Amino acid sequence: MTYEELSAWLRLALTPGVGNDKARELLAACGLPGAIFEQAESALAQLASPKQVKGLLTPPPELAEQLERTWRWLNETGPEGAPRRLLTLGDPLYPAGLLNMEDPPLMLFTLGVPGLGPDSLARSLAVVGSRNPTPQGAANARHFAKALAQAGLTIVSGLALGVDGAAHEGALEGMPADGALATVTTVATVAVVGTGLDRVYPAKHRELAHRIAQRGLLVSEYLLGTPPLPSNFPKRNRLIAGLAQGTLVVEAALQSGSLITARLTAEQGKEVFAIPGSIHTTQSRGCHALIRQGAKLVESAQDVLEELKLEYLAVHDETEAPETGETGGMVGMGGRSVAESGLLHALGFDPVGLDALQARCGLDAASLQAQLLGLELDGHVARLPGGLFQRLASPT
Repeated sequence: MTYEELSAWLRLALTPGVGNDKARELLAACGLPGAIFEQAESALAQLASPKQVKGLLTPPPELAEQLERTWRWLNETGPEGAPRRLLTLGDPLYPAGLLNMEDPPLMLFTLGVPGLGPDSLARSLAVVGSRNPTPQGAANARHFAKALAQAGLTIVSGLALGVDGAAHEGALEGMPADGALATVTTVATVAVVGTGLDRVYPAKHRELAHRIAQRGLLVSEYLLGTPPLPSNFPKRNRLIAGLAQGTLVVEAALQSGSLITARLTAEQGKEVFAIPGSIHTTQSRGCHALIRQGAKLVESAQDVLEELKLEYLAVHDETEAPETGETGGMVGMGGRSVAESGLLHALGFDPVGLDALQARCGLDAASLQAQLLGLELDGHVARLPGGLFQRLASPT
């Protein structure tokens, strides 16, 4: 893309009163953005409102600064060393899944491996959920993403705290060494963000974002310098749904933004999957609502692959329940006692307080605390706020 072409695309995006819908109408009538701005006022009046025509005739005051910022970003190498691109409507690399949406972005900024294209996400799944998941929810997101990445799927999510971050981490862990699955996918994970790509939000995920740029892709429809505005994140959810073959909701409250992604996925005729959880946690209620509405209940990565009619390439599915020995304890418990295995059985899988747990197992307080600590150190039990404990279904 030349400097002049970039200027025209940015000018169209920045023109006040001209959103994506009107911009696409103008492009359909005139061709490339440069041709729009060559039209006479009388010609533009046939295509747009008086207010829009006025905006189209005057370059936006912020254009020069945005143009220089974007040109410099595209032509410099950042600390992550990953390629930077700007894909516009009509670009051969523009994802087909987004072109088929009602509101495709005019432009997509990308940072990472050169794997985004019309067919590059043919094996992909969005994994979304709560920003404040239970320990089990975070573990589920990571294990499912890892197993699905091992099967050659690209994991699409939103780089948010909680389930999103765990899903990206799992995908990076599951992606084999470069070239090992070159015929299946070259993108471990895609992070669709709600800011300009010259920013990382949340800041806690800065190092994760850099790793994604090395093995996956960061994508944004927002111009460089765009801050993390609250309205950006629900809007970017349509891109998460559009880029993937289906959406897996790991944990979500009833008012969660993840349910927006699930709804958009269903509206696009794609599969929605949900993992059931405890009836006592608010983070499970969104998933249970989705299941009542027809989402596919899944218990393993294999369930997802079978529903999408994809072959399973991994040797081991880490989302399956851990094996148990004859005593009822987990295999591979690091030498923990049979008593501690019995304590796991008493815990169940719902959060529980010390008093209730003591009533179930009959241990004195000191013994109970000691055994819980041992199980916590081995990664079989998580300590929750409010003095609660929860058994984890899979070792972390």
